[in-house]
Amino acid sequence: MTQTPTAHTPAQEQARAQFTVPAQHPMVTVLGSGDSLLRVIERAFPAADIHVRGNEISAVGDPVDVALISRVFDEMMLVLRTGQPMTEDAVERSIAMLKASENGTSDGPETPAQVLTQNILSSRGRTIRPKTLNQKRYVDAIDKHTVVFGIGPAGTGKTYLAMAKAVQALQSKQVNRIILTRPAVEAGERLGFLPGTLYEKIDPYLRPLYDALHDMLDPDSIPKLMASGTIEVAPLAYMRGRTLNDAFIILDEAQNTSPEQMKMFLTRLGFDSKIVITGDVTQVDLPNGQKSGLRQVQEILEGVEDVHFSRLSSHDVVRHKLVGRIVDAYEKYDSKNGTENGTPKGGRGRTGAKGTQGK
Repeated sequence: MTQTPTAHTPAQEQARAQFTVPAQHPMVTVLGSGDSLLRVIERAFPAADIHVRGNEISAVGDPVDVALISRVFDEMMLVLRTGQPMTEDAVERSIAMLKASENGTSDGPETPAQVLTQNILSSRGRTIRPKTLNQKRYVDAIDKHTVVFGIGPAGTGKTYLAMAKAVQALQSKQVNRIILTRPAVEAGERLGFLPGTLYEKIDPYLRPLYDALHDMLDPDSIPKLMASGTIEVAPLAYMRGRTLNDAFIILDEAQNTSPEQMKMFLTRLGFDSKIVITGDVTQVDLPNGQKSGLRQVQEILEGVEDVHFSRLSSHDVVRHKLVGRIVDAYEKYDSKNGTENGTPKGGRGRTGAKGTQGK
């Protein structure tokens, strides 16, 4: 994509930019089906006039807006050149990143194209990538540190991205096995009231981890890998007394660990292993008055070498757009009323079911 020099009209304080889309890129990949991508850009810059003629795109308006529109199309072209399609969500996130960079609220040099084209794992005809800047930094932290905490609300990809990195590490022979674990505490329910054997009672609590595995591996291979011990999915209590060497270990739903359980789990770390701990400190399901190990560990380990805390927010939610708004609404309500999840502190307040990409 090329851009003509920006021209200024002093009387109107306007600028103009023109872009030429290379012939090898069909305009529908840039504008979207039914001009859907173009509409996203127009909504983000309502004061600018954007026109398309053939493979030429022009923008007229405030110099700052025009410069940002120019960067948006440049970033889109960088992504499209990798063969990855652009989506409305990707364009919206790109614009948000560029605006943050422009107004000085961005805290890093990463560009939208760098975020959107970072491949983690390709499996079953799809590629898993970070979708937001914080997700990219979370993934980068997993590469750089031995112990990483992914803390944030539902739908921010905490567990899903950690699972993708675990499978990548296994496939590249960085580790010999994957260990996935969760505390068996959920939304006020108790194992003793569920029907079936112990394993049948535990299985529903581990089901989201199985679901993510099925997204990333051939389903036929999973039973074999589990039978051989290459992949282990077990409740947190089963980790006690073990030393886990040469493994990629993920503790999910860590907000539901007690301080004692968190210490126990962290001290399972063996040689050539990596630990990722994920959780949402706003959705604690422990009995009233019991402190969350995930909340406490932030005070204990913050600043410890080779331990990293990645914090995600509603801006990193990759589910339906409404999920991010719901998270924000609860945060505003809690801040105003001194509650947690809309209920008095110490009460039950967990909402929503887990999906795959949003764990």
